[in-house]
Amino acid sequence: MITRFRSRAMALAAAMLAAAPLALSPMVATPAHAIIVFDPSNYAQNVLTAARTLEQITHQITSLQNEAQMLINQAKNLASLPYSALQTLQQNVQRTQQLLQQAQGIAFNVQQIDQMFTQKYGNVSMSTTDKQMVADARSRWQNTVGGLQDAMRVQAGVVANIDTNRTQMSALVSQSQGASGALQATQAGNQILALQSQQLSDLVALLASNGRANALTEAERTAAAEQGREQRRRFLTPGSGYQPGNAQMFNSGK
Repeated sequence: MITRFRSRAMALAAAMLAAAPLALSPMVATPAHAIIVFDPSNYAQNVLTAARTLEQITHQITSLQNEAQMLINQAKNLASLPYSALQTLQQNVQRTQQLLQQAQGIAFNVQQIDQMFTQKYGNVSMSTTDKQMVADARSRWQNTVGGLQDAMRVQAGVVANIDTNRTQMSALVSQSQGASGALQATQAGNQILALQSQQLSDLVALLASNGRANALTEAERTAAAEQGREQRRRFLTPGSGYQPGNAQMFNSGK
């Protein structure tokens, strides 16, 4: 652009210098007080000054354009990501939490676990009736079956989240690759980390539900062994034996 302005200025100077003889020819008959003196060197200096002024203006325009582009780039770096997967990820976590909260029998509660193990899985008292032992054994069996069912429900919920996580992962990677600035790229990366955290929470829930089911199975087996020992002890304990008494086989007719 600067070269173009300088070329135009030099061309204008050359044209005026070429026209100078034509302008001077009528001056021969012009009075001395009306003669205009033309100084080519001064004119060339003025043209050069104008060209330099244009060059300075061009530099200023270029500088303003660079500053404007810098502001545009800063605005892009500060632009927020127009996509958010947070709500979907939170919904996945809430569904998994609801499945854990719906645990049957012994829930994921420390106080309840201690109470239930004291009542149903502790040592069998010698004063416990046979009817009560049967009822406790059935209750333990129901807890074990419920724990296994709860574990399978959590497994089904985690598997259902896989398809949603795949969709979110694809969308977030596309947003990250198409980010217009540093902030958008960072936000996309943070959301990908949030997705990984949600997947880890699903894995923790799965391990917890499976561990609960296995613990209930082992606890039932241990309690059944203890109850079996008590029942064997009662069976082998000598009783009072046979005691003779009066028996009436036929009606005497009275």
